[in-house]
Amino acid sequence: MKAIWNNVVIAESNKTIVVEGNHYFPPDSVNPAYLQSTSTNTTCPWKGVASYYTLDVDGQQNKDAAWYYPAPKDAAKQITGYIAFWRGVKVEA
Repeated sequence: MKAIWNNVVIAESNKTIVVEGNHYFPPDSVNPAYLQSTSTNTTCPWKGVASYYTLDVDGQQNKDAAWYYPAPKDAAKQITGYIAFWRGVKVEA
């Protein structure tokens, strides 16, 4: 699987974990040069508190387009630190 935004591959892995239709990429498969931490947090009733990254590619930003669970609830432990994408990021095989 690949996560692509602004014609750049942000992440690539054959070991994503699919939860609720989203591919969560292992942290080491995501290029950290494109990620900027934000202060945004959301809460999922069964996964816990999510944190977000803004994507920064060639001077263009996609605010809060990636999220992850740094310390998820027990039901979602398998995605600890894994990163998922939305807001126009293409996730494809």
